Amino acid sequence: MLRIQTSVIMSHRVFIRKPIEEDWQELLSLHQKSKEFHYPWVFPPCTKDECKSYIKRCQNQNFEGLLICDAIAKNIIGVANLSQIFYGGFQNAYLGYYVDVDFAGQGFMLQGIRLAVSHAFYSLSLHRVEANIQPDNITSIHLVKRLGFTKEGFSRRYLKVNGEWRDCERWALTSENWN
Repeated sequence: MLRIQTSVIMSHRVFIRKPIEEDWQELLSLHQKSKEFHYPWVFPPCTKDECKSYIKRCQNQNFEGLLICDAIAKNIIGVANLSQIFYGGFQNAYLGYYVDVDFAGQGFMLQGIRLAVSHAFYSLSLHRVEANIQPDNITSIHLVKRLGFTKEGFSRRYLKVNGEWRDCERWALTSENWN
């Protein structure tokens, strides 16, 4: 069950919220602790300035950064980003996400990304959410499959990650297929 409060969307185990300036230290700690775990899939901000810049970017109209937080402890356990948000005839965003290594494989991200996708469709009124995932990132592919995303294709050398162009599978979900 989803419960929507002022800028917070909750399930029984996690909630999502927008970052505030004071979150930079907790984000930095999560990023540094989980750096090896995320390699080579994602490279989140790993300095004070980069974390502060990320939080500032979350204020942009075409970028929605969401913190996934433990419902009991209230600490940040992951991040979901909706980037390159387009409205008008497209109504689309690109989804990216990562989890704190200490919370991986426990179902927290499934719930957190479910909340982020619900936010995209219901709060932002988007029609489509797309996730571009490196083919060897099996855990991430299983996550989007469980949420109902459909594989739409393969893009060679699609995203530049850590200075290298990476192949990606394109997974997408539309509001009509979201339950």
